[in-house]
Amino acid sequence: MFYGIILLGSEFMSFTWMLIFIFLILLELCTVNLVCIWFALGALASFVLSFWVDNVTWQIALFVGVSFLSLLLTKNFVKKIRGNKIEPTNLDRVIGQIGIVTEEITKLEPGEVKVNGKRWSAISSKKVKVGSKVEILSIDGVKLNVREVKEED
Repeated sequence: MFYGIILLGSEFMSFTWMLIFIFLILLELCTVNLVCIWFALGALASFVLSFWVDNVTWQIALFVGVSFLSLLLTKNFVKKIRGNKIEPTNLDRVIGQIGIVTEEITKLEPGEVKVNGKRWSAISSKKVKVGSKVEILSIDGVKLNVREVKEED
């Protein structure tokens, strides 16, 4: 009778690990970001271990260890798959273009620049007068970082 209780506990943990594995796989299938596949592998390893070892502490330790190890081993592979491509937005199109200053820009006060028919707040490290041509260097928040373009004669 005592053996039956232990077997029931062992079967319960095997069943629990299988449910965790299935849940994590389904969760992974619902997302496209590879967020829990490593934990699913850990649950699968603990499921297999639960047939031989009744100690829940060992099963949890294996779950954590396999999850962490699989995360470390696949980190570079996942990075390569996902890529770190920066998608340009419409805002990035103005970088490198020439604009016209419509409100004076000083070191302490932002001014205004017209680029592609749109008006932008702009900052510069030097004073730039109205009517001057400026090159857009970068975007800082919602302000363009510009520098004056000297016209060649």
